[in-house]
Amino acid sequence: MTADNEMDIKEAFQRAQKGHNNKAKLVASLKSRYNKLEDKTLFHDEFVHYLKYTMIVYKREPCVENVIDFVAKFATKQEEEEEEEEEEEPEDHPFLSFIFNFLLESHKANSHAVRFRACQLINKLLGSMAENAQIDDDLFDRIHQAMLVRVTDKFPNVRIQAALAMTRLQQPKDPDCPTINAFMLILENDSNAEVRRAVLSCIAMSPLTLPKVLKRTRDIKENVRKLAYQVLADRVHIKALTIAQRVGLLQQGLHDTSEVVREVVCSRLLPAWLGRLEGGAIELLHRLDVENCAQTALDTLKAIFKGTPPEELLQNRVQLDNRKVIPEDSLTCENVLYWRALCEFIKAKGDDGEEMLEQVLPDVATYADYLFGYLKAVPVLSEEQRANFNQLELVMTKEFISQQLIHLIGCLDTNEEGSRKRMLAVLQEMLALPQTPFSLVSLLTEKLLTLISDDQKRIQTVAEIISDVREPIMEVNQPVDENKRRRQQVQLAEVKVHILETKQALEDCISTQEFNRAAELKDSISELENRRNQIIQEIAESNQPVDKEMCSEKNDPETLLRCLTMCAELLKQMNIKSRIGPTISALMSSLILPSIANAHPGVRNMAVVCLGTCTLHSKDLGKTHMVLLLQIAQLDEVKIRISALRAIIDLLLLFGFELLSDTAATQTAPPSQSPDRQEEDAPSAEKGDASEGTTQSVLVMLSEFLDSEVSDLRTEAAEGLSKLMYTGRISSAKIFSRLTLLWYNPVTEDDTRLRHCLGVFFQLYACESRAHQEVVEESFLPTVRTLMNAPATSPLAEVDINNVVELLVELTRPTTLIKPSTNTEVCVHDYLAVRMCGEMLKDPTAPEVRLYAKTLSNLELSRDETVRKDLQTLMQELVQVVKDRVCLRALEKMLLQLVDSREQAELLSASALQPLDVNADAATDDPSKSAKRAKESAQPKGAGSPAGGRESSEESDGENVPESVHVVRSSRRTKAAALEKTKMDLSTLINQDVA
Repeated sequence: MTADNEMDIKEAFQRAQKGHNNKAKLVASLKSRYNKLEDKTLFHDEFVHYLKYTMIVYKREPCVENVIDFVAKFATKQEEEEEEEEEEEPEDHPFLSFIFNFLLESHKANSHAVRFRACQLINKLLGSMAENAQIDDDLFDRIHQAMLVRVTDKFPNVRIQAALAMTRLQQPKDPDCPTINAFMLILENDSNAEVRRAVLSCIAMSPLTLPKVLKRTRDIKENVRKLAYQVLADRVHIKALTIAQRVGLLQQGLHDTSEVVREVVCSRLLPAWLGRLEGGAIELLHRLDVENCAQTALDTLKAIFKGTPPEELLQNRVQLDNRKVIPEDSLTCENVLYWRALCEFIKAKGDDGEEMLEQVLPDVATYADYLFGYLKAVPVLSEEQRANFNQLELVMTKEFISQQLIHLIGCLDTNEEGSRKRMLAVLQEMLALPQTPFSLVSLLTEKLLTLISDDQKRIQTVAEIISDVREPIMEVNQPVDENKRRRQQVQLAEVKVHILETKQALEDCISTQEFNRAAELKDSISELENRRNQIIQEIAESNQPVDKEMCSEKNDPETLLRCLTMCAELLKQMNIKSRIGPTISALMSSLILPSIANAHPGVRNMAVVCLGTCTLHSKDLGKTHMVLLLQIAQLDEVKIRISALRAIIDLLLLFGFELLSDTAATQTAPPSQSPDRQEEDAPSAEKGDASEGTTQSVLVMLSEFLDSEVSDLRTEAAEGLSKLMYTGRISSAKIFSRLTLLWYNPVTEDDTRLRHCLGVFFQLYACESRAHQEVVEESFLPTVRTLMNAPATSPLAEVDINNVVELLVELTRPTTLIKPSTNTEVCVHDYLAVRMCGEMLKDPTAPEVRLYAKTLSNLELSRDETVRKDLQTLMQELVQVVKDRVCLRALEKMLLQLVDSREQAELLSASALQPLDVNADAATDDPSKSAKRAKESAQPKGAGSPAGGRESSEESDGENVPESVHVVRSSRRTKAAALEKTKMDLSTLINQDVA
């Protein structure tokens, strides 16, 4: 030190390494010396000389980081001082310019450590400069060009620092800004998650960059998704997003697989949006499409309620009248949905929320009258009125409000018998009314059945409603027929005349004493009087109108759909153990089966749903109608085929393949199948009474659906086969291979449901049992052959075979089993190794030999001596016949793992090649790294990785970009011990003489 307030450069660098030293004092002391120098060239050269010792260290050592911070503060301190003194000088801050020039010359160095430190220092320097700081245009361009080069560096940490350094070089208003374009390219394509996070933390928000940031909310890494939501919450106003974007963010964020991401959405994004809206939650609902995304809106409200104190929940509730309901003329989609969400949230609290619930809901009888009054007011549009969009929109809004009001029935206390009966009467009357909208029938039936606990009472109630809907009783008033009455009067007059004439003749006969004739006339008079009385009675009846009751069966599509919907809901709510009674049988014969042949597709579809649900309650009924369901699954419209396919899968899951009878074999066989295809695709099914041919035919039909061009049908078949395999109903390596190829097929890239279903199935199926892993192992070679032999025109030619192989190896790993075996029995990987060795011996020059050789080193082999000896023999044979050098190295490495140390020397001396460096393959030998690589590669390209590829193996070493996952803080003693182990002192390097 030259004086008390001056410091030598070397000493400054040495003291700057210590974290406890005051950097400001060091900077001030060194600045004092710098300011006294007339010729600053020597100072610059010496400063850079000591800085170089720091720049060759790549590891994030604390002492190195302290020096970097010191250099940045010193350089920017010079800038501040010179700007305060003179602004007119041609070069305001020569030291800063000198440092920038040095760093820009160093950024192309061969050493990745130097490139990293150069970018880091440029980032620190630009970040430490004042808000209104200015630099020369030429220097700006040079920094810009250098960092654009470095953001494409091979090492992730270099790319991170280069991206952070370009933060202040952005020009968001320029649509052609190269920095913005580079950032968007990194977000889209960079394989390292930390690089994507670094860009997210610094990219400027604009209409151009917003879609890229939104896409990162679906990133494969949870830390990237978390930061994306934080950026959107802090820097993007809700009005800058479209309704679809808002709904998508909430739907994805609230259902994210990571709890950390869900917490960020609830604690950062939603409060930020609510803070920018004056109306609170109701206003937020206005910013969403609640009619088309009711469930997302409900989830959003529940997330808001969780973070709201109980007393504020009641203060912010919707405006209720003295009946504790929203007035009919004030009902909107938003406030009724808020009312429902609030009541359901309080109801979920159980006993703790009873008092609160009484303040936001009326009694059951009042609500029943309120609901009935609103539902009856929903208008029914004619076909002409439906053409008017405004009227149609109004009716749809009223139907949505009606649905929410019906949902609120579940929050009412219906334990009291009288209240429950009143609500049941309202629901029954609404279901029987033809004016009730069809969209409410299913929901009304569901709520009706929840109020009835007994299955027989449920069946009886719904059957009566169906009867009233389909055969309504109509009273007919018959008018008086004037012509008929006149005829009756004439007949009466004629009868009276005949009576008078006959009586006169009777008197004549008596006077002449013709008694036989008199007896006949007397009988005639009796008959005529009876006839007269009959006519008089008919005239009396015809003089007053008669009301008659007529019952006519309605078979129009709308009525049938209503009845079938109620029937389907009933069958769904019934206990699966309940038998099919006379009432359900009558509905089957009079409603369900006739509707299957109906011309209306909607009626047929609902009838198939009812039939499939009904067969689940009776094995005999399922056996009877299985043929019909199979025929429908092949011949009808897509939607109806899917319903039939679901019914078939459910029947097979519940009853097994023994449900199929021998007599159905010839009827269920698909006409397009060939005997060869049947023999190829017929897996083994569980033992039962069904014939093997019928089982093959049904499974061939299901597997053919996997090739369907209709994505929904293909997805349904894949999900059904996955369920059958997971439950053990079938065990087929060929079907597993088909499902694996379907998962990786680029054709299914946009089928999210299919990819998700199969991805979950593979993991659960393989870890369930050893038998399942054997199925996966048996499917290994057929899957690889299919991919290797795929023609160039096939989509399977684009599949990465290494990706598929790593997945199958990972699924068959013994350690992944839920209940791994404790003994040293032969594991699945042993069989897989033998199979691959056999394939390589068949044709040592085949292209897949290199793939098999590489895969062998990733297997977990058992300790069984017999297996190891057999594999050793096979390896020795392969080493003699395989000519490819890469394969030989892999095989020799595997051979060394199979033999003991005494035999290794002999094998190495006899080997055709020298052994590989063990350190070079450390990553492959490490089981944890192998498992991690397999887990990352198991995802098919395009299925879940927004970057379009696998994560880079070059992980960053903990770059300080915005917050990562929370880690529990260690104790001070632990930190001190860890620091002692990792700290590095640059003094040794600095004290060395310069060569």
